[in-house]
Amino acid sequence: MNLSDRWLGKKSSNGKPHIESILPQAALPGGEIRIQGSGLSSAEMRQPKVQVGDAEGSILVGSDDFLVARVPEGAASGKVMVSTNGDHSNAHEIVISVPISENLHPVTNPALDQEGNIFVTFSGSRGQKTPVSVFKINTDYIVKPFLSDVMNATSLAFDREGQLYVSSRHEGTVYRVASNGTMSSYAEGMGVATGIAFDREQNLYVGDRSGTIFKIARDRQIFVFATLEPSISAYHLAFSPAGELYVTGPTTSSFDCVYRIDRQGTVNVFYRGLGRPQGLAFDVAGNLYVAASLSGKRGVVKLTPDAHATLAVSGHGLVGLAFAPGRSAILATTSGVHHLSWGIQGKALPE
Repeated sequence: MNLSDRWLGKKSSNGKPHIESILPQAALPGGEIRIQGSGLSSAEMRQPKVQVGDAEGSILVGSDDFLVARVPEGAASGKVMVSTNGDHSNAHEIVISVPISENLHPVTNPALDQEGNIFVTFSGSRGQKTPVSVFKINTDYIVKPFLSDVMNATSLAFDREGQLYVSSRHEGTVYRVASNGTMSSYAEGMGVATGIAFDREQNLYVGDRSGTIFKIARDRQIFVFATLEPSISAYHLAFSPAGELYVTGPTTSSFDCVYRIDRQGTVNVFYRGLGRPQGLAFDVAGNLYVAASLSGKRGVVKLTPDAHATLAVSGHGLVGLAFAPGRSAILATTSGVHHLSWGIQGKALPE
């Protein structure tokens, strides 16, 4: 059966296709969107067309009341329309991310300083010595090497004073980096050190993916804060506006969870049902956003405070995100970073 054989169904009552909704309403090029409506098939058995901004998307499957389409490479934010037999539907808006830089290798969230500069790793495969460990992308999106000599740089976080911290999953070390790129060891013996995050009191939390969350006090005393199921890749950490620590760590399961850990280190499952959950971030309303798969669809999953899950951004290869000035976000894939004018205000850095 070819694709045209699938276009069966009735046209809408006025003879024109009609769009009721598009989900999700944000995507990376290459991401998939679901168009819900009526009259979306062709009475002449010809495949309809989907316009995404100024580009034509490819249709993967559909019927009279829904289409699944892929956002084409090079597409920009704009209107989505469906055309059948020369008739055009009403338009719905979609936001498409803009590539900032490729040829990178982040494995979790990027990090932004107070001026809006973006920091992102070139992590490399385990044990690989890369020429540059961390790149700095300024507000004009000019990419420059920032840090070298960190083997398998993994997670990034800023403290209240604006100093950058970098974990090395190869060395089990967390480094502190001054604004001029001067680096010093901050904590050693962290196992397979992956995700890092600061709480309100500026204690640093480090995820050893073999099963431990460490807490490092400001005087550098180290405590075992919580224990979890080991991860096959990394722990990813983020603090909620309420001060609770949320952690993801992909396992061999395709039905992974997001953990919530209270201030005493008690671990609970906040949500179960994600595929390979990775980097995560909060907005000011307490909604959690996770780079993960939901019901087989990859992108950024939104989890409300009462753990209701929806796909908020569609896109392949996503490993993390960070909110940026102007109600926008920086999205990290396995090979680069994108800017998304999302209209969502992220949680501020700890003060």
